[in-house]
Amino acid sequence: MSAPEVENFAASILARDRRAIARAATLLENGHSGAWLQELEGHTGRARIVGLTGPPGAGKSTFNDQLVREIRHRGLSVAVIAVDPSSHQSGGAVLGDRIRMARHSGDEGVFIRSMATRGAMGGLAPTSQRLLTLFDAAGFDVILLETVGVGQDEIEVARHAHCVVLLLVPGQGDEVQALKSGIMEIADVYVINKADHVAAEKLFQEISAEVEGRAPVLKTVALHGQGVPEVWEHVEKFFALQSQWRPKLSGFQTHFAIDHLGIAVESIEAALGFYKDSLGMEVAQRETVEHERVHTAMLPAGESRLELLEATDAESTIAKFVAKRGAGLHHIALRVPDLAAAAEKLKRHGARLLNEPRRGAGGHRYIFIHPASTGGVLLELIEEQF
Repeated sequence: MSAPEVENFAASILARDRRAIARAATLLENGHSGAWLQELEGHTGRARIVGLTGPPGAGKSTFNDQLVREIRHRGLSVAVIAVDPSSHQSGGAVLGDRIRMARHSGDEGVFIRSMATRGAMGGLAPTSQRLLTLFDAAGFDVILLETVGVGQDEIEVARHAHCVVLLLVPGQGDEVQALKSGIMEIADVYVINKADHVAAEKLFQEISAEVEGRAPVLKTVALHGQGVPEVWEHVEKFFALQSQWRPKLSGFQTHFAIDHLGIAVESIEAALGFYKDSLGMEVAQRETVEHERVHTAMLPAGESRLELLEATDAESTIAKFVAKRGAGLHHIALRVPDLAAAAEKLKRHGARLLNEPRRGAGGHRYIFIHPASTGGVLLELIEEQF
């Protein structure tokens, strides 16, 4: 886009033009962004982000539908990001919560977007954060972030949401036990859905004992809307007590972790013949990073990823690397909790930084450190945009 087009596109989004928002969401899901997204980042920070999570079968979509209705009754606008499992054929969302929430389709104060996990871990999708930026900048009062069904270690929602609502249902005793050492620790409101079930009271007592009064435990029958207004009241109380809205796990990471290995290839399509077709890995995200002159493809590998890098310009860093050394390992990327602090510390110790912190593929900020300072490997430090 030209500079005037960028300005007009961003202005349309800020004015909550639904066509512009829908177009922007599609661009982001397909791995495309640009100066217009950077323009939007200066207009965020007002929306209340509520994460809704829980095991499969908890009734999250039905509950979410009722919660949207309650929020609208209170005069607030709401955007919904509903993360569904990926279709093995198309890579898109399988269930499609927009269909299940069709009664809100004509409401100008509601915007619903279903998106696929595309192989990403943690119950969310690779572009969830950037959609949050989009909807926040567009002026929605509340953003509901509904995860795909999760287990004990899938707590990524707490890195993005200000308030986390955990939905549980009777009859899943083993699953609840598994949750206790993971996502049970990061919820702000606990909801026993399908409370008309005979075993609901027993589960309510178990969760209340586990929580020990540090957060409310409520009952709902989402199918009929029972108890949903009370849940929203407790969410509003949560926000009223917060002096500053921030994700629950903001700054949670205290240790370094390998985020990905960057592999320079002559052709991503050719490389995928091995990684995807022969090895069976999934492609979670593809993107073009214009200022780096590179195409990328991210393939989840446990808690880390492989990043395939293909040059778009013969003068780009990746093209020169391949021409000099051939295809192969280009860099190692570590996640850090505070990139600015890490960069300042490295400078004080005389490390050779190749760039100032800037934004790259996937929306994260990053810096590169010269191999002369790291013992021979190009090292990237990245900080996810929470």
